[in-house]
Amino acid sequence: MASNDTIVALATATGSGAIAVIRLSGPESISIVNRIFKGKNLAEHASHTVHFGTIRNGNEVLDEVLVSLFIAPHSYTREDVVEISTHNS
Repeated sequence: MASNDTIVALATATGSGAIAVIRLSGPESISIVNRIFKGKNLAEHASHTVHFGTIRNGNEVLDEVLVSLFIAPHSYTREDVVEISTHNS
């Protein structure tokens, strides 16, 4: 069953830890992350690349992150996938 939904989920276990990974999978993954990620424009980069930047709420910096980009069909879901590695706890 094919879906046009974009799914966002925590990819790491809940609880204490140094890093949390938030995974987005689906057609809107890149555009959703580009709205909050300040760094490189992800739509302009190749698959299987990692980018440093910040996650922001308006002008407020929430965290420094690494964003991993996997462009369809070259991901394990065969959809666009973006993983945000952020500080946890």
